[in-house]
Amino acid sequence: MKSAILRIYLKDSSTYHGKSVHKTVLEFLRDSGIKGATLLRGIEGYGTDGKIRSLKVLALSNEIPLVIETVDEEEKLRPLIPKLREIVGKELMTLQAVEII
Repeated sequence: MKSAILRIYLKDSSTYHGKSVHKTVLEFLRDSGIKGATLLRGIEGYGTDGKIRSLKVLALSNEIPLVIETVDEEEKLRPLIPKLREIVGKELMTLQAVEII
């Protein structure tokens, strides 16, 4: 059984049908039977648009970088990619083989 890690890189401000993309993705993964997922908030980063986004202590920003990670069987993750692509749009997603120990 091959395992894989799926990473989805987002902005905190991204929405899908009026709801935050990261919450939509987490709910979709849970409802699809994926064992677990973690949302990571970045301190600073940039995407394909080249705009640097950062988490500043004194400023509330909804443009901070986010990463959702989940590890499960590749056969369970791969079929979810088309719907995830619909939800996240052009945001970066990666899928790579991992060894669970």
